[in-house]
Amino acid sequence: MTTENPLPEDAAGAADPTAAELNPETLIAELEGQKQRLAEMSDAYLRAKAEAENARRRGEEDVAKARKFAVEAFAEAMLPVMDSLEAAIATPSASVETVLEGVHATRRQLSSALERNKVVEINPGQGAKFDPHQHQAISMVPAPGQEPNTVVTVLQKGFLIADRVLRPALVTVSAPK
Repeated sequence: MTTENPLPEDAAGAADPTAAELNPETLIAELEGQKQRLAEMSDAYLRAKAEAENARRRGEEDVAKARKFAVEAFAEAMLPVMDSLEAAIATPSASVETVLEGVHATRRQLSSALERNKVVEINPGQGAKFDPHQHQAISMVPAPGQEPNTVVTVLQKGFLIADRVLRPALVTVSAPK
């Protein structure tokens, strides 16, 4: 059983076009307005798309430059060290004391340059707790009077760069009792 619901008078009236809507000039004016709006929206879309593409390209160029010149500050800090080494080579007749003094001065320059570039030594003292994140145990040795899993000797210093291990310190560790 189906019942037909007649449309209310308002709904039926809305379906009938009015005389103003059928007027060709009005329709043309309305379509011209929509055409203008569509052209503006298309232009805005193309401009936004171009701007996004330019921003992406600039970002890629910035990243490429950052990678290319990332070591620039570090290289500048190394130049005085290179100059000191070349000066030492240029004077082959220098006495051992003079050469040793120059080596110490060059090491101080190198250490200072590394610190300025956030490269920090890992040099645990004897008895320091073994840290597997910063130390690499080469061997375990009996160490009377020392706690187990503590550093006995440092065989090679390690280095951090901005809190990231560049090279762990090579250490011997006290064996469990």
